[in-house]
Amino acid sequence: MILETKNISKEFPGVKALNNINLKVKKNELHAIVGENGAGKSTLVKILCGIYPYGTYSGNIFLEGKLKKFYSTKDSEKEGISVVHQELSLFEELSIAENLFIDFENTKPYYINWNFLYLESIKWLKKVGLMHITPTTKVKELGVGEKQLLEIAKTLIQKPKILILDEPTSSLSAKETEILFNIIKELKSQGLSFIYISHKLEEIFELADTVSVFRDGNLIETNNIENYNKNKIVKLMVGRSLKKLYPERRITPEKTVVFRAENFNTYNKFGKKVVDNVSFFLNKSEILGIFGLVGAGRTELVNSIYGSYRGRYTGNVYLKNNKLKIKTPEDSLKNGISLLTEERKIYGIIPTLSVRENISLLYLQKTKNKYYVDKFKELKLVKEKIEELKIKTSSTEVKITTLSGGNQQKVLLARNIMIYPEIIIIDEPTRGIDIGAKYEIYELMNDLTEKGISIIMVSSELPEILGISDRILVMHEGKLVAEFDNSKKNVTQEEVMNYATGVLV
Repeated sequence: MILETKNISKEFPGVKALNNINLKVKKNELHAIVGENGAGKSTLVKILCGIYPYGTYSGNIFLEGKLKKFYSTKDSEKEGISVVHQELSLFEELSIAENLFIDFENTKPYYINWNFLYLESIKWLKKVGLMHITPTTKVKELGVGEKQLLEIAKTLIQKPKILILDEPTSSLSAKETEILFNIIKELKSQGLSFIYISHKLEEIFELADTVSVFRDGNLIETNNIENYNKNKIVKLMVGRSLKKLYPERRITPEKTVVFRAENFNTYNKFGKKVVDNVSFFLNKSEILGIFGLVGAGRTELVNSIYGSYRGRYTGNVYLKNNKLKIKTPEDSLKNGISLLTEERKIYGIIPTLSVRENISLLYLQKTKNKYYVDKFKELKLVKEKIEELKIKTSSTEVKITTLSGGNQQKVLLARNIMIYPEIIIIDEPTRGIDIGAKYEIYELMNDLTEKGISIIMVSSELPEILGISDRILVMHEGKLVAEFDNSKKNVTQEEVMNYATGVLV
């Protein structure tokens, strides 16, 4: 046994996050931990890596049979425990080499051997499938998936005994996910042990040796992967059976065009065209899914439409046949168009603010009065949204950073729907969200369309696109290459992927 926890318990004000957790991780195994948001998975990880230091929880940690007390992340790293968190910790303005070796100690005072670091960087970039990127590239120039692989490379440099991966594929393409899985299998064969947290059950069945199921701060069950199927795991996670992963659409969208984007061309900072003359329309009460592989231009397209893309772009936006002048996100909001961003940590949450303040941000901006804020009305509406979206928080006044990643995502969704826009653009609506919460998000999207709101949904999860969209647009290398009527839910993954990969383009 390489790692064992005994009677680990952790409490926050009003919430028991962990209740007497006894977990055993064997040497050379991949131990998967699954559970809904708020089940306690991330809290346990933060204890194991020293973010919550010894003394802030009860119980003990044993590493290779020896009692360990971690007072900081440095303590756990020295003992061989490394973590790749769901929220990345890279320095955007530094180069790849600087990020990879930010903690590198084998340097002489006042002197850094850059040639050595660059050569080492190339070696590690190649290991995680990023051989096309130079060590001098700034991190801010990378895509989300590339940053995730870079974070993994940075962690592997520490040569850990136990590597904890928290939702490692949430930002990865299918190709990048395959690269990661090959790395995991290779490292496991070399003796490295893994704790793997994911909401994607197909990954669990491909990689895991052992599975532990958490629910409401309790370890419900641990068993070998051979003893599980997907339905059994879901039932243990949520305490009930989920007969369907996607709810049925309760309404048929009206054949009335409420929104049009015409002739959008978008260029990145290097002048390369990443969106190529894309035009599309959106019907009233429709969920329009936009799918494409990494680099297809989906996110660049919706950010250009919203006015938040930082590169150059051209195109026209029409709402109910009225041409809009959108240069900034504020212009979009004033015209009833809202965006739930893909990158929650960077462009979504305001980490210094409370749950209440994060939810009511757009509402207060839209209804601001130069003399006062109606605090009573604000709090009432915030509490309604917390209840409606089933956001797990001990208080409206705690910082948003105390919430799990999935609950932070719900807060951002609450912020966007609080102003009830006519059009809401949702980029990766359920990234990092568990199965039960995903269903709740889909139901909420149903509710919004019943109220006449139209939704543009960008997702890298093809089952999600097929399961919830009324109509599907497919992008490939910046171009809109296919459109499918999905009202009868009879479009297949193969049909969509043939266009997304360029086979039928």
